[in-house]
Amino acid sequence: MIVTRFAPSPTGYLHIGGLRTALLSYLWARRNNGKFLLRIEDTDFSRNDEAAARAIVEAFKWVGLEHDGEIAYQSSRLAIYQEYVQKLLDSGKAYKCYMSREELDALREEQMARKERAKYDNRYRDFTGTPPEGREAVIRIKAPLEGSITVHDGVKGDVVFNVEDILDDFIIARADGTPTYNFVVAVDDALMGVTDVIRGDDHLSNTPKQIVVYEALGFPIPRFFHVPMIHNHEGKKLSKRDGATDVMAYKTLGYTPEALLNFLVRLGWSHGDQEIFSMKEMLELFDPSDINRSASVYSVEKLDWLNAHYITRFWYVLMDSTKRRSKKGIKKNLR
Repeated sequence: MIVTRFAPSPTGYLHIGGLRTALLSYLWARRNNGKFLLRIEDTDFSRNDEAAARAIVEAFKWVGLEHDGEIAYQSSRLAIYQEYVQKLLDSGKAYKCYMSREELDALREEQMARKERAKYDNRYRDFTGTPPEGREAVIRIKAPLEGSITVHDGVKGDVVFNVEDILDDFIIARADGTPTYNFVVAVDDALMGVTDVIRGDDHLSNTPKQIVVYEALGFPIPRFFHVPMIHNHEGKKLSKRDGATDVMAYKTLGYTPEALLNFLVRLGWSHGDQEIFSMKEMLELFDPSDINRSASVYSVEKLDWLNAHYITRFWYVLMDSTKRRSKKGIKKNLR
């Protein structure tokens, strides 16, 4: 069974790039009679915004994307993450690192002065001595020291990462015990049975780290589909001025959910020359393997055209319904 998920961080509004990712994940799960899950990644307590979390749920309701089961909040799963951190410690696949922030900064400065990639030097990887007094430890996972990691991506094909260029023994739990992003993402996706991860290609560089976690814990690796970003007409990252604003702002501006979803599905995906897609057609036709490899371009003119189409169709349907009710009333009075 296909299981997808949308996993936003409640640190700001839900913008249209996030909604597009959610839509594609929803379509792929529903087309295959699978499950579409919603997970709120709220372990960064210093940046969490409860209003932003509520806005995500509100946006989902407005556009009609129904998720399966209860919303999963990572903040309520901390005991689970600590359990799996301990498993890695017990199996020797992770270790305590007592390196101070000052030592790490000094190391990075030395490496940059030698024009080397700044990274942790694994000094506590096989440490058996006495820990420095009064110093709290972070937990680091043992990453491969050489070779490569290949991400089998349904959009981009095989992407090969050289271990020496991108990895070190990265932190999976901070000194206060809170887990880090790449660790909890892998644990949650595995425990929730996620089979297909559809997300923006800004997450592609995180994937090798997540694969390290999957393999260390013996979890199956899901299929990945990294979707190219949405750009403005100048080929640059979409800004708030271009349209990367709160999804609910589109409702305030008078856009219909049907127009917005139709617009978003066409950003990076197509089916011949067809431009108008009902939800039924999206569910019948969408396949993430058909997503374009190049970035899509945001066009407010295209969105306005679609919105006009759906508003016009709505009025035609309303007028037709009114006429039919009127005819029924006339016939009833003639009897």
